[in-house]
Amino acid sequence: MEAIAKLNNYPTSPRKMRLLADLIRGMKVEKALAILDHNPKHPAVPLRKLVVSAISNWKQKNEGADEAALIVKTIFVDGARVIKRMRPAPQGRGYRVRKRSNHVTVIVDTVGTKAPKVVAKEVVETAEVVAPKKAATKKTTKKD
Repeated sequence: MEAIAKLNNYPTSPRKMRLLADLIRGMKVEKALAILDHNPKHPAVPLRKLVVSAISNWKQKNEGADEAALIVKTIFVDGARVIKRMRPAPQGRGYRVRKRSNHVTVIVDTVGTKAPKVVAKEVVETAEVVAPKKAATKKTTKKD
């Protein structure tokens, strides 16, 4: 059974956070935590805390289960609010500074777990299907 953890409105650009998210996607949790521990980028600290939070959420759902087989099943980074500021520029102008933030969602699950299959009901149509009529085409020849 999977567990989810979310981090909302973290004040760094989504692109910087996605670089770290791409590193740990699909990895075992212990290896992902080790990578985030030794990564020099500043979003590595909150991302590590988020993975630890997802692990503890999984432990709450699955009491007595072994966490050695946990993997980072899904991780994605979405853009969040953008704070707009003005910076003085030459000749009396102002440049707009966009201070971005992001939302991160982490889903952890065990390796052998499969999602339940969704069975779609077949829709039987009683109307007859009519083939479209072919339009008659004329062949034209160009005379000089």
